[in-house]
Amino acid sequence: MNNVTDASTLDPRARAASVVALLREAGPEIEANRELPAHVLKALHAARLFRMTLPRAVGGDAVDLRTFGEVIEIIAGADGSAGWVMSQGGGCAMAAAFMEPAAAKRIFGPANAVLAWGAGIQGKAVKAEGGYRVTGKWQFASGSRHATVLGGHSFVYEADGVTQCFHPDGRKVDRTAIFERAKASVHDVWDVMGLRGTGSDTFEVNDLFVPWDETVDREDQSAVTDPSPIYRINTSLVYAIGFSSLQVGIARAMLEELRALAMDKRPRGAAATLRESPVFQSQLARFEAKLRMIRASILFTADEVYNSVAKNGPISLDERVALRLTCTNAINEAVAVSTEIYRAAGATAIFPTHPFERRLRDALTASQQVQARADHYENVGRHLLGLPPNSTMFL
Repeated sequence: MNNVTDASTLDPRARAASVVALLREAGPEIEANRELPAHVLKALHAARLFRMTLPRAVGGDAVDLRTFGEVIEIIAGADGSAGWVMSQGGGCAMAAAFMEPAAAKRIFGPANAVLAWGAGIQGKAVKAEGGYRVTGKWQFASGSRHATVLGGHSFVYEADGVTQCFHPDGRKVDRTAIFERAKASVHDVWDVMGLRGTGSDTFEVNDLFVPWDETVDREDQSAVTDPSPIYRINTSLVYAIGFSSLQVGIARAMLEELRALAMDKRPRGAAATLRESPVFQSQLARFEAKLRMIRASILFTADEVYNSVAKNGPISLDERVALRLTCTNAINEAVAVSTEIYRAAGATAIFPTHPFERRLRDALTASQQVQARADHYENVGRHLLGLPPNSTMFL
């Protein structure tokens, strides 16, 4: 790894670039052990990459949306699992901006602090003196093996444990309880096709007391303590930028490997190498064009929305829809490019010792996440036609 001599002053993209060689070298170990090894985590912490989206008051960078996406792209190009947990961890870390400053410093102040949480509101938080008693079981907690704290999204109930709490507009009240990893039971269930190194395990707690100031409502803009524009953008849409950039990073790495392969590979029965084939030359150019357009769409929309939020305040519905459309489309289109690249590499691609097979598995696995769901297109289309979305959950 290139030495990061003063991570606090380097651009996050430079910090990400400094760990690329290490991540590539560690790829087989990450895949085999189904988690990031200690020396990789040490390097990521030294480069302060888990602190990109933390508020500056707790030693974070509060980066802009473009920078976040570009960092994830760089990391994912080196290792898909590392890119995934960096993106997931970045979204989780935004919770610090919704907490009381003292609590945020307790939880996120340590240099190795990482929050991982599970998917969906699967817990129950019962009001108690000074906090909540939390019970729940959460799946898909990416990065849970190296996390210092875990978060459980939970619906809130009155002290009787029966009466559910609602907002004035009829929405159910929920909060995310944050607690030390050691207080949860973590189940090793992560045996999957791709993104094997993310350690996305399941965890649960039973009747765990969590102080009020160590819980957050990630949708409550009135609770935000940092003026940085990133915190005015829904967490799910920051994830969208991260996971679409991840797909671009994987596809770009595959394309570069295909280009290198073409220099010497001579397909069976062919008179010349792939490099000298007009068919392959045109195919490679189309891959390049598609990938450039996908990446440009992500970065353009990220800049457009971020700059508007910085100038005008809270993100608008139009801007949320723009991010959702761009990122959903980018994920699906980038996966299609990765699949085409894999096929273009021929039989070489099927062997795990070559750099195509694992990357395609990672890309396909990442595309199964909610950020790529086809019904996002429906909701965007409804908005464009002046109809209300069927669901605002991911907007």
